[in-house]
Amino acid sequence: MNYTRFVLSIRWSVASWLVLVSLSAGAQTKLETGSAKPMPAEWIDKDTGHRVVRLSNIEGSSESFYFHNNPFVSGTGNSGDKMVFYHTGAQGRQLYSVNLKTQQTELLTRPLSQKGGEIVAPKRREVIYQSRDSVFATHIDTKKTRLIYVFPTDFKASITSLNADETLLAGSQSGEEAREILRKYPEKKDFFTRIFEAKVPHSLFTLNVETGKLKTIHEENTWLGHVQFSPTDPDLLMFCHEGPWHLVDRIWHINVQTGATKLVHKRTVEGEIAGHEFFSPDGKTVWFDVQKPRSVTFYLGGYDMSTGTEKLYLMTRDEWSIHFNVSPDQKLFAGDGGDPGQVAKAADGMWLYLFRPNGDKLSSERLVNMKHHGYKLEPNVHFSPDGKWIIFRANFEGQSQIYAVEVAKNNS
Repeated sequence: MNYTRFVLSIRWSVASWLVLVSLSAGAQTKLETGSAKPMPAEWIDKDTGHRVVRLSNIEGSSESFYFHNNPFVSGTGNSGDKMVFYHTGAQGRQLYSVNLKTQQTELLTRPLSQKGGEIVAPKRREVIYQSRDSVFATHIDTKKTRLIYVFPTDFKASITSLNADETLLAGSQSGEEAREILRKYPEKKDFFTRIFEAKVPHSLFTLNVETGKLKTIHEENTWLGHVQFSPTDPDLLMFCHEGPWHLVDRIWHINVQTGATKLVHKRTVEGEIAGHEFFSPDGKTVWFDVQKPRSVTFYLGGYDMSTGTEKLYLMTRDEWSIHFNVSPDQKLFAGDGGDPGQVAKAADGMWLYLFRPNGDKLSSERLVNMKHHGYKLEPNVHFSPDGKWIIFRANFEGQSQIYAVEVAKNNS
């Protein structure tokens, strides 16, 4: 082969390789989500046209955080944002991070003897968690771990939230009777009403991240839960009266410095329910599921923190979702749908949804067909920090894994 033919051959080989790479990168298979085990690393949901990517790529099962717990820290330099998640494999249950740009995963912790926390401190760049009676913080970049606190043996409690200036943790403590009910009746359908009817003592507490000072800030002979700090006001903590939603005025606020409490939403009709509350990113609105009455008419409700007024967005029975969430720019909402056994009793509700406000209603777009998912594992939707993806967990491949669906529709 002469030199000219050799160069042309090399150029042709390189060009062919580039074309093949380009075609491979652009080749996105349309599949019914969950129709194969395993699914490919990414695919186009054939029923919705949206691209779905698997984010968890470690042998074993993985779970993203509960819907109102922030799992993200921002990227440094040109690196992508990171998301913290739980993974269970041969080494036990551990915390990992995944880079949302490169999908590279990193181990953060040693095996945990008990899941607890789901708290990311974005300014400190730490994940804070609890293993039995001990509270730890691990730096997401350096992996350096420090002990924050060890609860006394007579104070059985769980941390659940970190305040806006990242100085105070908060959580709830239950009486021994409630813990005994949980041990005896581990299924939610069995313990839920029993704990509510027992009227056992519960308390809310704060824990200083630096000094380890523990302070009880509120006590009631009723079940307290769903504890979450405002994302902007370091003194404002939201909690709920747990129990059958049609029997409780659920959503409350407390000032952690003064102890003053305030009911956020009061039921106005017989059988009304409201719950699964969460703050908007700017802390100006509390959003929650509202049904007036239960299982009949469905809304996403928003409580304006400055005026106390409420906004209700109507949706259909099939659009109702176990959990909702709001985009970083607060222009869009997402929902994780539900199976026919949920409170909405939807005939066709097993979808992930994108919602756009349209007057006093929500207009929906289906993102992922979830008919192969078992809703005993709640998907718990999160918008990615850039608002371009909705992240969720699902078991349609057999084990719990973490996925992201692209908000923009694929038109190829």
